[in-house]
Amino acid sequence: MNAVQLNLFADTKTPVAANDNDSWEDRFEAFHRNNPHVYELFKKYTYEAIASGRDTYSTISIFERIRWYTDIETKGDPFKINQNYATYYGRQFMRDHPQHDGFFRTRRLRG
Repeated sequence: MNAVQLNLFADTKTPVAANDNDSWEDRFEAFHRNNPHVYELFKKYTYEAIASGRDTYSTISIFERIRWYTDIETKGDPFKINQNYATYYGRQFMRDHPQHDGFFRTRRLRG
């Protein structure tokens, strides 16, 4: 593990306080804007799943891999990520990488 990995989350921004009227999508957008390194890890682990030969995979599994990495493999401040953001990261990944559209199964968003 290198110094970058050890300090990856040392600068994680404090979560943005959510207004009760904010949608989950609004909350995700604020979190994503303030924590771009989370998406970098999401892409990294998604590409690892793709490289393993999977046709589809779970956004929740990618989130759990991020949690393992940040809790076990790195040092730094505690890091929290709301599981409700998983679907938004999956959708963002498929928009950014249309060649992998459908890799994450999605349902209609509520709220």
